Amino acid sequence: MLRDGYYMSPTEAQEELEEVQTDLRKRDDEYEKETSSTLVQDPETGVIRKTTKTSALMLLSRIFLQAFTLTFLAEWGDRSQLTTIILAAREDVYGVILGGILGHSFCTGLAVLGGRIIAQRISVRTVTIIGGLVFLLFALTALFVNPVEDV
Repeated sequence: MLRDGYYMSPTEAQEELEEVQTDLRKRDDEYEKETSSTLVQDPETGVIRKTTKTSALMLLSRIFLQAFTLTFLAEWGDRSQLTTIILAAREDVYGVILGGILGHSFCTGLAVLGGRIIAQRISVRTVTIIGGLVFLLFALTALFVNPVEDV
């Protein structure tokens, strides 16, 4: 991450942001086409009715599936997942599960709530370098801190 952040060009983050925004606009347009109202003629009465395909449950499931898929694919095989596997091999499995769920939920919640504000003020390069430094700090802490403490 440090190497990626160091060699990252200033426009690389802007290009990636524009690509994501274009993709989101495209998905929104496709969703609008799918959920737009259509005219349907009732064969028995001959009355033309306007129907809509959307519901709150359909919208919620679409957003849930998209967020779940993005998070799952982003985390699969990531360094944090590998670190969690190592931690589970060394420590209590249930504690690792609970800590992993709560930690990931908190982290994702912060990303959702503050991501846009941070993205407008801090460059992706800076975030990448800070992430690399924090990861190294955690690695050094895990290396030098004894997991078995005498209580």
